[in-house]
Amino acid sequence: MKLDSASLDISGISQTEIELELKDSTDLNLTPAIAQPVEPVVVGSPHKQQSALVVFGTTFVTIFLAEIGDKTQLSTLLMSAESHSPWVVFIGSAAALITTSLLGVLLGSWIASRLSPKTVEKSAGVMLLVISLMLFWDVFQG
Repeated sequence: MKLDSASLDISGISQTEIELELKDSTDLNLTPAIAQPVEPVVVGSPHKQQSALVVFGTTFVTIFLAEIGDKTQLSTLLMSAESHSPWVVFIGSAAALITTSLLGVLLGSWIASRLSPKTVEKSAGVMLLVISLMLFWDVFQG
């Protein structure tokens, strides 16, 4: 059985109607357009700006996950249990975390205004590597 010998019927349109429409569309006299080179549009910075909500969410999740179960949280837990004043401990620890975060943001913006993002990334990687090596060395020495 030849597949191309059967009449084509798609959504109630016969093959001859499709062929007529195609023939009519090719009869148009179109003049070629002259292509103009398109120059790229450069906006302020080479990096795509993220929305404030995305930056907030990413920061919150990163810090939240990093702080779960660390020594600061354990210290806060112990202070709250010993003092029997959980709200005072909460306010004190929240103020301390806000202050250290403010220092980090201010220092980060100062560094970002003086160094390229690539340099900051490489420097952070080197510092984390050095800290890791120091911790390993301390473990092997002790």
